[in-house]
Amino acid sequence: MTIKVTLTRSTIGRPEKQRKVVQALGLSKMNQTVEHKDNAAIRGMINKVSHLVTVEK
Repeated sequence: MTIKVTLTRSTIGRPEKQRKVVQALGLSKMNQTVEHKDNAAIRGMINKVSHLVTVEK
């Protein structure tokens, strides 16, 4: 099962840790969407930046 993660808010002015998490998810531009396998590691990363991204199943 995969999930789609879309960067919906900018990382400008955000802490460095949040920027690194967004980068690790493979997101670099606004409204960019990537697909990931649904596992605990990815879910944890999404929880850290949930205010910046939207998630679809």
